[in-house]
Amino acid sequence: MASKSFKASRSDLSSASSDVLDSQNGKPPLPPHVTFARRTSSGRYTNYSRDDLDSELGNSEFLNYTVHIPSTPDNQPNNNSTNNPNVSQKVEEQYVSSSLFTGGFNSMTRAHLMDKVIDSDTTHPQMAGAKGSSCAINGCDGKVMSDERGNDILPCECDFKICRDCYVDVVKTGDGVCPGCKELYKSADVDELTENWRSSLPQLPPPPSSGMSRRLSLMKSTKSILVRSQTGDFDQNRWLFETKGTYGYGNAIWPKEGDFDNSKDGNSIEHSDLVNKPWRPLTRKLKIPAAIISPYRLLVVVRLVVLGFFLTWRIQHPNTDAVWLWGMSVVCEIWFAFSWILDQLPKLCPINRATDLNVLKEKFEMPTPGNPTGKSDLPGVDIFVSTADPEKEPPLVTANTILSILAADYPVEKLACYVSDDGGALLTFEAMAEAASFANLWVPFCRKHGIEPRNPDSYFSLKKDPYKNKVLGDFVKDRRRVKREYDEFKVRINGLPDSIRRRSDAYHAREELKAMKEQRQKRDDEPLEIIKIKKATWMADGTHWPGTWLTTASEHSKGDHAGIIQVMLKPPSDEPLNGTSEDSRVDLNDVDIRLPMLVYVSREKRPGYDHNKKAGAMNALVRASAIMSNGAFILNLDCDHYIYNSQAMREGMCFMMDRGGDRLCYVQFPQRFEGIDPSDRYANRNTVFFDGNMRALDGLQGPVYVGTGCLFRRVALYGFDPPRSKERSSGFCCFGRKRKNHSAIASAEENRALRMGDSDDEEMNLSLAPKMFGNSNQLIDSIPVAEFQGRPLADHPSVKNGRPPGALTIPRDLLDASTVAEAISVISCWYEDKTEWGQRVGWIYGSVTEDVVTGYRMHNRGWKSVYCVTKRDAFRGTAPINLTDRLHQVLRWATGSVEIFFSRNNAILASSRMKILQRIAYLNVGIYPFTSVFLIVYCFLPALSLFSGQFIVQTLDVTFLVYLLLITITLCGLAVLEVKWSGIELEEWWRNEQFWLIGGTSAHLAAVFQGLLKVVAGVEISFTLTSKSGGDDDEDEFADLYIVKWTSLMIPPIVIMMVNLIAIAVGLSRTIYSVIPQWSRLLGGVFFSFWVLVHLYPFAKGLMGRRGRTPTIVFVWSGLIAIIISLLWVAINPPQGSNQIGGSFQFP
Repeated sequence: MASKSFKASRSDLSSASSDVLDSQNGKPPLPPHVTFARRTSSGRYTNYSRDDLDSELGNSEFLNYTVHIPSTPDNQPNNNSTNNPNVSQKVEEQYVSSSLFTGGFNSMTRAHLMDKVIDSDTTHPQMAGAKGSSCAINGCDGKVMSDERGNDILPCECDFKICRDCYVDVVKTGDGVCPGCKELYKSADVDELTENWRSSLPQLPPPPSSGMSRRLSLMKSTKSILVRSQTGDFDQNRWLFETKGTYGYGNAIWPKEGDFDNSKDGNSIEHSDLVNKPWRPLTRKLKIPAAIISPYRLLVVVRLVVLGFFLTWRIQHPNTDAVWLWGMSVVCEIWFAFSWILDQLPKLCPINRATDLNVLKEKFEMPTPGNPTGKSDLPGVDIFVSTADPEKEPPLVTANTILSILAADYPVEKLACYVSDDGGALLTFEAMAEAASFANLWVPFCRKHGIEPRNPDSYFSLKKDPYKNKVLGDFVKDRRRVKREYDEFKVRINGLPDSIRRRSDAYHAREELKAMKEQRQKRDDEPLEIIKIKKATWMADGTHWPGTWLTTASEHSKGDHAGIIQVMLKPPSDEPLNGTSEDSRVDLNDVDIRLPMLVYVSREKRPGYDHNKKAGAMNALVRASAIMSNGAFILNLDCDHYIYNSQAMREGMCFMMDRGGDRLCYVQFPQRFEGIDPSDRYANRNTVFFDGNMRALDGLQGPVYVGTGCLFRRVALYGFDPPRSKERSSGFCCFGRKRKNHSAIASAEENRALRMGDSDDEEMNLSLAPKMFGNSNQLIDSIPVAEFQGRPLADHPSVKNGRPPGALTIPRDLLDASTVAEAISVISCWYEDKTEWGQRVGWIYGSVTEDVVTGYRMHNRGWKSVYCVTKRDAFRGTAPINLTDRLHQVLRWATGSVEIFFSRNNAILASSRMKILQRIAYLNVGIYPFTSVFLIVYCFLPALSLFSGQFIVQTLDVTFLVYLLLITITLCGLAVLEVKWSGIELEEWWRNEQFWLIGGTSAHLAAVFQGLLKVVAGVEISFTLTSKSGGDDDEDEFADLYIVKWTSLMIPPIVIMMVNLIAIAVGLSRTIYSVIPQWSRLLGGVFFSFWVLVHLYPFAKGLMGRRGRTPTIVFVWSGLIAIIISLLWVAINPPQGSNQIGGSFQFP
């Protein structure tokens, strides 16, 4: 995990990637009108001027940055030296983790030291506001310095408890005399006061002597012939890719027998362990069986030919009796054929993929010659969780998501979780603090017993036997205890709104009494005036909440508040920290109790700024995380999507770390949902898209980004081109790909992995980086570090742009106040001004579906993506099962697609780096809402046919029926084969077809009009936030399914149903009572009307409500529509005095 970002005077990365890191000398520019202040543990504020801050940044305490150089034959590690940070840095990090940092535009950045974050006690040493011993100095309320376990660090043998600030004051002003025993301290330096404590810390174990000697013997025997250049100097690159000693476990290309013969006596050295373990890939492609995919492709061609002949026949044989009916039907059918082609062509090359977690563990977490200690060499991952409104997104749901992240099976020191609270609510803040406190028990419990899933609410709601396959004898006792603690945790979370309100009322009353008392003292005889004090929202430590108040006020509302960063859980130690039986209510002996870093972030919001909704919040997290942890990969989750498979990140990392993985911009996981009704009435699971379309796109350039459950490569989000992009050009599907193989270009690529520009020859100029990324030098300096850490392991000669083993095993730097203060500045509302954030860098602005646009931009630059379907679902979330919520969700997606079509992100304007079929897939994303215009016309055609007594063809002859039969058969055949290769159920496919018509006649049509209004008239689009289920225990799990909430989107489908029902009755009556019955026209109209009504059946069932209790408004609208339609038809075709019923109907 990367440390706080680089400064030119702080580090030198030339040994790792000197070609991409040309740091500039000089001090980092500070944002205007930002000053720094600290609140000490005694309660006083210390302000820093610009000069003071610069001098502090120039101090050696902040200059220490260790760049890991992998051990090579000319660079052997010194076992006597240690990389443990000094005590002052650890205390500094402890101070940072207990401070609430605020700041922003035209305000100073302030670190507010919090005595407690929540009302309940916190005991975990990593947590902010953890309970510890108080300083014994009179008048000081600071906390005593502590180690990783929370044990007190006492500088004197008399065990007098003193905090860091008081200790520094005593040393500087009190001649180093202990206030307790009045004797001199043995050490007058914070860094040296606990040598015994420092020596007791877990040290990096030295490599085994046998392994090191074996590696050195191999190096000694092969060095002269493998790693010596012509000049006699050590050739680092050649050694990395050719030496058997370094990559013995992963090298598939070995020197021939006898090549190790380099000694005078001719004895050769052969290592059987290395030879017997050939190089193995981390992933593999699983092609669809030819018995399924070949007939599928053949049927596509057959149906395409049949559609061509059918449309030709339809155009050549018009209905002269009803040209208007024939014309509308032909236009709609041509569009439907075009839309089907756009949807079907990208499905020609579906594939499946599989990962090998055992190989991943062997390469990155087992002792190897390049990593003799066996420490994890996996890159860091920053996980983003976004939430905006605690009323619509219950804090308990978000807290459970956070707990599943903290308990994920990934190296603890490589994991960091960032929670974006775009509403700046104290409720979300304290809910996250409660989750961090409960994680102290939940995470070790999951590690001890291998719990799945690691969302406590989902785990304790499992209906299967929880004791199955549990071997530890104390599991039953531990589970009951944790379940009891979780029930109390839920009570605390659900009681937070009332707790915050009562606390704020109490503090407000105290402030009023205090103000009245001061008024009495100033005005003894004068009448007292009523004092009005702003009703603030108070934190648990008795200070004002800097975010949104319950009673909105200036600078404390949802659109107007300061930026906030709180390190809830400070970064863990680099070495495992096993618990004891006394540490918790559960026996945690031999269980790692460390927790990943957890950070609460609320970006600054001010009036007059466009904050760009979710995309802006995600970009703020990208910048803040780059400075604080700088994980090479980013996993983003919605607040209601939790980690269902604790090894999901390892599955995604298999693709990123495999050969060629450096060209992957993201790994998209399928979305799986809980709480869906068994029949899936409104196709909420969307399995046809996630298991069909996405698998098919995986065979092209990769799946689209769908907004959550996606593992990003950080440098891809920065807008860079993929490595070796000039070697590749666009091709057609998976049948072939043109490649340009130029050795000179390939060698240049190794030294130029980062580029910005449409041309491969255009290199990134770091001097122009502020124009793209802003004026934060720490952010800019972190970019090449993230790129280096995200490279695959160079364990095979064919792995290009790789990194040496063991490069990521060093501990990260500790957090300091200046780092968090810089993070505050980059989440300010003004930071993105005159930069390319949202235009080319990060999540792209300008659309309500920023996810699709962001993925499109990456694919347009030549990146590839991968679809990772795991055996156990990677993530699970909730989806709206209510009809109204579902329609509004589809409306937002369709509106975003219309915006994409009318923007420069239209796939028609894509670059040549995007494959043809991938371009067609993105073109379909922007076009599919427009199908609703033709669909709604086509749904009225059967009714118009029955009303008029005409049909779309002159007569139902054999040719028309044969074409109709062939089209239907090929459609059913394609559906069956698609079900086979995608793994979905036939019922799910049919539900998707039904909701396609429901959404097409309602939400999609509204999206087209909204999109046109925005493009033509500039009317902004507002969408409703999808409500998240709070998981309350109701009598009916699917109660939301039967709730009917009226919306104007329901009007078109209701009209279609009523018109077709009336038309069937009118047509049947006309045919029965006519002199010459036209049964062929009746059958044609009734058949197509029945087709429409069958598709709308779930919609009609949803209007009926629970158990047939239909809302009154449905009857009212149905009656009005029926009357209006009848009167309109009478007005259009009035009675003509005939006894016939229908076109010349007479009232009795």
